[in-house]
Amino acid sequence: MAKVKVEYACTACGTASPKWVGKCPGCGEWNTLVEEVSAPGPKYRGGAAADFPASRPVRLTEVQDTAAERTRCGIGEFDRVMGGGVVSASATLIGGDPGIGKSTILLQVARGLGRKGNAVLYVSGEESEAQVKLRASRLGVASAEIYLMSETSLERILSAAGELAPAAMIVDSIQTVFSSDLPGAPGSVGQVRECAARLVFFGKKAGISVFLVGHVTKEGAIAGPRVLEHIVDTVLYFEGEKGHPYRILKAVKNRYGSTNEIGVFEMRAEGLTEVADPSGMFLSDRSGDTSGTLVFPAIEGTRPLLVEVQALVSQSFLAMPRRTTLGVDYNRVILMCAILERKAGISLYNQDVFVNVAGGIRVDEPAADLVLCCAVAGSFKDRVVPPGTAVFGEVGLGGEVRAVPMAEMRLNEAAKMGFSRVVLPAANAERLSAKFPLELLPVRHVKEAISRAGGGK
Repeated sequence: MAKVKVEYACTACGTASPKWVGKCPGCGEWNTLVEEVSAPGPKYRGGAAADFPASRPVRLTEVQDTAAERTRCGIGEFDRVMGGGVVSASATLIGGDPGIGKSTILLQVARGLGRKGNAVLYVSGEESEAQVKLRASRLGVASAEIYLMSETSLERILSAAGELAPAAMIVDSIQTVFSSDLPGAPGSVGQVRECAARLVFFGKKAGISVFLVGHVTKEGAIAGPRVLEHIVDTVLYFEGEKGHPYRILKAVKNRYGSTNEIGVFEMRAEGLTEVADPSGMFLSDRSGDTSGTLVFPAIEGTRPLLVEVQALVSQSFLAMPRRTTLGVDYNRVILMCAILERKAGISLYNQDVFVNVAGGIRVDEPAADLVLCCAVAGSFKDRVVPPGTAVFGEVGLGGEVRAVPMAEMRLNEAAKMGFSRVVLPAANAERLSAKFPLELLPVRHVKEAISRAGGGK
């Protein structure tokens, strides 16, 4: 009788352990080790590799540049995040919370690619062909170039893709696919790692663009081994706050483009629609007569974006006052509160501080330091900022206001959206190469910025 081998592998980082432990010895996560049972069998020979000739060394100057060949899917926001379009023979992994719109956007991408005359194979391991057809009818997708397949066997998927030779293949999702050559259930660390690797290898050799949908953990990271993100060319995340119809598509890895670009969508009954003017969307419900609210001209990739930063400061009755943030880094807010205490004379030691970025977007750049300080100070003093005011700048530990990149782009966006006053670092104001129809208020210290943002001198 064949001897069965039992070991445990971490679903977060793939670390193997001979016995179960509560805390992964590799990444330190709790309760992530799952049992994997293996038995002696035929040696794994590479699966899809046998269908292609062996690779041979070639001169760098003789390699064909296929990355320059991009196919636009007709969704401007998606093409921007991808770096200008879908690269031939590339591999893309897309993750996000359940119901966020991963399958919806990929079905719309399949429609766009099908309009170019390209065959697209849509493989669903979670839905039947009839269920996918029902969703396609709701989205208005009726392309004859889209082929549906409800399958979880990797060997059958590769066989069908080899016969059809599509331009793109969508696998929804990678956690449902399994190979009969490997032990373990679908979704296990070994199955996810090997199935993804073989799909990507097949796509590279056959010239097929592969899209993989990945489940996420409760912390928001893509489930499975970390190598899943390493073997693909592009990793996209769909984000959105519950209760908000807006979705933000971000690239956290892109071998063919920038990782700073974002795409903004709105979820409607007919599917995900592009938001052509995200600044107007994020400011549409703004009230100008509330203290502690300011507008920040952010930069996401090559796109300027005006977002509203809200702060609420109230007296605390707790031994440890609360610091709650949404859409901005918690530690950054703690740092700005300390600077306000020490350098601006604003006592927050007995105050609860709540900071929110409206619209469900997240702001991570240091240029938001100054707007955070002004918003918190404005709420503490209950001072309403004059309408049409925008603020940006980095704040140092000494309270000094430092210059930030792309200042002219931020000013152009503020002027376009009808703003009249902008508080900015003095170093940026001195280096401007053009004039703007704005009242520029250059500042050198956070205390000066708080005064000028509130209408003082």
